[in-house]
Amino acid sequence: MASSPPCAVRKSELTTMDWTALLRLPTTILLILAAIALLFTLVQLVILRNRLHDHQNLAAAGRTLLVLIGFALTLVLTGMGFALRGYRLLADETPVVEIESRILSPQRWELILHWPDGTIRQIPVAGDAWRVDAVVLKWKLPALLSGVPPLYRLDRVSGRYDDPNDEAHAPRTVTDFGEAGGFDLLNLHKQYPQWVPNVDVLFGSGVYLPLVDQGHYTVSLMRTGALVARPDEATQQRIAQPF
Repeated sequence: MASSPPCAVRKSELTTMDWTALLRLPTTILLILAAIALLFTLVQLVILRNRLHDHQNLAAAGRTLLVLIGFALTLVLTGMGFALRGYRLLADETPVVEIESRILSPQRWELILHWPDGTIRQIPVAGDAWRVDAVVLKWKLPALLSGVPPLYRLDRVSGRYDDPNDEAHAPRTVTDFGEAGGFDLLNLHKQYPQWVPNVDVLFGSGVYLPLVDQGHYTVSLMRTGALVARPDEATQQRIAQPF
């Protein structure tokens, strides 16, 4: 059987790609592509200036179109790079974060958060349980049919007290994982919904579990948008132990 020529393979690969591949690119790569697009725009701008200086109006019109395309591409890539910062693709069940807990004093804890990409962060928590909240974005039918998966972003980690009176009056701890005033897909959709079309629903999902010393927990997100928290076996035994 004759093998397909390389050019045909490349053409086939290109035709099967859709814009969801762009969502899988890290923010850094999107910003690098934006910088390349900006460089292309600047080069075309210099050539346009030369064409105008030489009174080559027809050629200048073509370069003007390239400048506009390059500038628009720069804006789109830059916007996606910042708007998608912190968001990840949502599969059937996607790991969100692993949590380790260490007691400092009664109702005072230190949590160590491990992200799937290897990022680690330590945060203080007050209370009897930890709580994780995430923002989930689902697309409308046309986008779903084209294979665009839902997105999610870890929103915050907070403490929770068992006693409602403590919940109302004891010190509270909340760690926000969204930068205040930052450019974010959530804020963009709220302020300019026409810029983020095909959004079906944008909602929050939360889960909590009791805190124990030397505890280890995993948090994942179902494709339905529901967060799921699970302690490991040793942690489950500590949670089940009577006080």
